[in-house]
Amino acid sequence: MANKKKKEFFLVRWFKRVFLGTDREVRSILEEEQVQTPLRTVVHNFVRKKSAMLGVIVFLCIFALVIIGPYIWKLDLSEQDSTLINLPPGYNMMSLPKETEGKVSDIAAGRTYGIGVDTDGHVYTWGHTRITDKIDIADIPEEVQEADLSLIAAGDDHAVALDENGQLYVWGNTRLRQDNFSRDMEKGMETGENWDIIQLEASNQFSAAVSSEGTLYLWGNPNMADVKIRSEYQGNIAKVALTANEYVSLLKDGTVAYTGYKGSGNPLASIPEGLTGKTVVDIASTGKTAAALTEDGEVYVWGNATSGEANLPVFSSRPVALYGGRFHYTALLEDGSVVSWGNNKYGQTDVPASLNGKEIVGIYTGNFQNYALDSEGNVHTWGLKGFLLGTDDLGRDMLTRIINGGRVTMTVGAISVVIATFIGVLLGGLAGYFGGKVDILVMRIAEIVGGLPFIPFAMILSAVIGSRIDPTRRMYLIMVVLGVLSWTGTCRLIRAQILAQREMEYVTAAKAMGISELSIVFRHIMPNVFSILLVSMTLDFATCMLTESTLSYLGFGIPLPTPTWGNLLDGANNSVVIQQYWWRWVFPAAIFGMCTICINLIGDGLRDAIDPKSNER
Repeated sequence: MANKKKKEFFLVRWFKRVFLGTDREVRSILEEEQVQTPLRTVVHNFVRKKSAMLGVIVFLCIFALVIIGPYIWKLDLSEQDSTLINLPPGYNMMSLPKETEGKVSDIAAGRTYGIGVDTDGHVYTWGHTRITDKIDIADIPEEVQEADLSLIAAGDDHAVALDENGQLYVWGNTRLRQDNFSRDMEKGMETGENWDIIQLEASNQFSAAVSSEGTLYLWGNPNMADVKIRSEYQGNIAKVALTANEYVSLLKDGTVAYTGYKGSGNPLASIPEGLTGKTVVDIASTGKTAAALTEDGEVYVWGNATSGEANLPVFSSRPVALYGGRFHYTALLEDGSVVSWGNNKYGQTDVPASLNGKEIVGIYTGNFQNYALDSEGNVHTWGLKGFLLGTDDLGRDMLTRIINGGRVTMTVGAISVVIATFIGVLLGGLAGYFGGKVDILVMRIAEIVGGLPFIPFAMILSAVIGSRIDPTRRMYLIMVVLGVLSWTGTCRLIRAQILAQREMEYVTAAKAMGISELSIVFRHIMPNVFSILLVSMTLDFATCMLTESTLSYLGFGIPLPTPTWGNLLDGANNSVVIQQYWWRWVFPAAIFGMCTICINLIGDGLRDAIDPKSNER
């Protein structure tokens, strides 16, 4: 057995001595303290400090989030969506009120909200209903609440409802003629002539209604949408489908036409040749495309299909109805199943398994949401439910930007510390060991660099050079600037430690053995001051992160759209953001503050563990 121990590889024996101690039995507490290695003593002291361990746990969680998270919450620097601007945190976009359970009659999906009518004619709203600071879809007019509603429609910024008496109601944003009815519409509401409304739709600042007589009514902002109708089509329109700015019509003879007045260059006006001679039974639209369903189950999509709207799936049976969201379509098939396709960024094409075996009696699709009503009165939803941490002023997910911004901030801080440590250790080691003129020269250089006003100098350098390079290279520039201007503290620390260590006996012995001076400095002395250097690097890491964030906050660091924790706080200098859009600065500030505090707790814990007597001083 003894021979086997002697034959153990020396690295194995070293590992056991450092981390496991010796093999002999410990007979007393005093003897255990005597046989502990310095590393085990430091670890033991560090673990006993609860604040330091708390800092380690929280920091590791944040670190794992910002390193692994970007592979889950992927960042698209070109992303922006005007319909999702400044949404508060929450997952309530498709949370119907309990009062509607088993009583849903009609549902309309708006931009970030929903409106529903129950079987008693009462109207309900849910989701993020605020349009502006003063306009809220949830502020339903009293006349609407008292009316017996039959149809409902939701646009980007307004809602439209029709009661059993044929009266139209519009609320929400009405500043751009969203409630400006034509004379024919007012006459129809008064007399009922040609006013048997069978379809009601709303889109981006304009709305539409179709009567059973084939008349199409359009009203709203003429500068935003095509709200004119060619007279030759009036009386022959069976259904209308609204895009963001145009519309297409299904005629009673089973053909599809663009019945507006926009020029021939309009993509929607180019009806697919495949529809020639075929009977169309249904139409639908997204923000920029239109789709038609023929009686033999074929689906045709045309327009600006940039989000996969034209990538039709394989249908298990013949489609019988089409519905359109903003960038996706949903189809009800003959066998009762439901299929969605198109853009799936928010899960709007992930049809839930709960629909299997259900008899679907109604589907309501809009923007990024889908609602399916089964024969039992239950509503099934899929699509965008909301954002955990809200969105910013360009409609971007704050959670995604915080996670990806944390990776950038930590990367900049870590590389800056490595650069500063390398320069500080090199110059501090040479100054401390050789002394004399070398010491004087290095210290004078350190005083010059340390005397520079750090933030103003970095701002000037970033403004002069950074404006000429792309954002990626500017990020590298920030790393180098932080590293080159932050080494003076490390240099002085290493110099002081080496001045004390160079007179020790082991240094004299190394000199007597003929070991080179550089080897003595960096192979013999440096390991003895590494513990202090580790504490310094830990604290400098937090400092570099704070400095980078300060520069980015002031606009002289890493520019947008690349996120960092610093430029995510840019909105905090706006009183409107502070008061009304608190999530845009509270969450970045919270995770950044937690991260830096935890790093400082770890640094303090290492310092106390390495030098327990520091608590007594």
